[in-house]
Amino acid sequence: MRWLAFPKMALSLALATLAALMLVGINEVGFRQSHQALIEVRDAQSVRQTLNELLLNLVDAETGQRGYLLTGEAQYREPYDQAVRKVDGQLSALRTFYAGRPAESAHLTQLATHVGRKMAEMDMSVRLRKDGKEEAWKFVITTDVGREEMVAIRTQASALIDSSDAALRSGQAQIAKSLRLARVGIALIAVIALVAFYLYLRQTHALRSIGERQQEALQRERNALETEVQERTASLAELATHLQEVRENERGHLARELHDELGSLLTAAKLDVARLKSRLVDAPDATQRLQHLTELLNSGIALKRRIIEDLRPSSLANLGLVASLEILGREFADRSGMQVELALEPVVLDEARQLTVYRMVQESLTNIGKYADATEATIVMKDYGTHVTVEVVDDGKGFDLQRLRPATHGLAGMRHRVEAAQGKLTVSSSPGKGTRVSIMLPVGARSAGRRVAG
Repeated sequence: MRWLAFPKMALSLALATLAALMLVGINEVGFRQSHQALIEVRDAQSVRQTLNELLLNLVDAETGQRGYLLTGEAQYREPYDQAVRKVDGQLSALRTFYAGRPAESAHLTQLATHVGRKMAEMDMSVRLRKDGKEEAWKFVITTDVGREEMVAIRTQASALIDSSDAALRSGQAQIAKSLRLARVGIALIAVIALVAFYLYLRQTHALRSIGERQQEALQRERNALETEVQERTASLAELATHLQEVRENERGHLARELHDELGSLLTAAKLDVARLKSRLVDAPDATQRLQHLTELLNSGIALKRRIIEDLRPSSLANLGLVASLEILGREFADRSGMQVELALEPVVLDEARQLTVYRMVQESLTNIGKYADATEATIVMKDYGTHVTVEVVDDGKGFDLQRLRPATHGLAGMRHRVEAAQGKLTVSSSPGKGTRVSIMLPVGARSAGRRVAG
């Protein structure tokens, strides 16, 4: 079902891309228009300011001229001289502003002509006053040439100022237009973005729902698999327990057969040899051979007893768990030459748990003899009322538990036997520090009943 989400995802992506492109386009267009409008506004303001300064300088020049003409003092010429110097620069600046603009350039040409005439008229009167020609400069002043030129200058300047005002208003209008375009564009982009976001949320919700359903399906499958694994593990555990019980039963049956059948045969053979030996007193060679046969029969009987004890320790039923463990420890010490210390408290356990303890100690001692290179071993059994603990400790070379092979069947079988008896097995070891194998077995209902009865 996830493939159904691709068209909606593509639509959301397309809308988001369109909104981004529109935002970039509107921003770029608005920036360029606003930038151009600002340039025009700046130029218009500069032109207007320059024209106002030009008119102001002409007024200052005219004022300085009249002051000088009336007084003849040089200090009145300073404003005139300063204004004259500024006028040329302002006209040059105006020509630069109006380059490429024919209409304004025509007005500027006329303005420059009238300014030149006005400046020439003022310069003539100043020179005549300087030369002392009173009548001449008074005549120039009384004419209307200067006034007419100033009127013409103001007219042309007003025309140029009006043109600058129009450019200023145009720039402002362009800026306002750009702002309106930006507002409309941003509103449109916001709508598109909201639609894309809505589609994204819907798609996200749909994908989350699909994911949750898939997770639920996976969880159901996982639970089913775990249940199946648990059932099969339980079945395997039951099968292993059954096989273990069958093995113990077979061992018991074989031990009984050996004891009853083979034991009877060996005993009968030993009695027959004893009778023959008593009748062949006069045959030393035959007597020696019969003595050797008797020793062989004794060895066979001892071997039979050891095999029977290994298969099914009769001492458990006849002597109890403590005595059986003492015999097991003593025989191991005799065979291995190792010192074995015993600290065994009397316990009351059912037959199955007693056999579990015996097999655990037997397997542990076998492993010590094979692998530990130990000189001393300790067997400890304690009764805590509700449970019993048994420990087998050696001072051998130990091993790394992390590197223990999974196929170590001795420990695996021991662990299964203990867990089948509802107990817990713990193995602790490290290289060079020996090994400790311990089990904890609960005192079952049957054991508790026997304890109370005892």
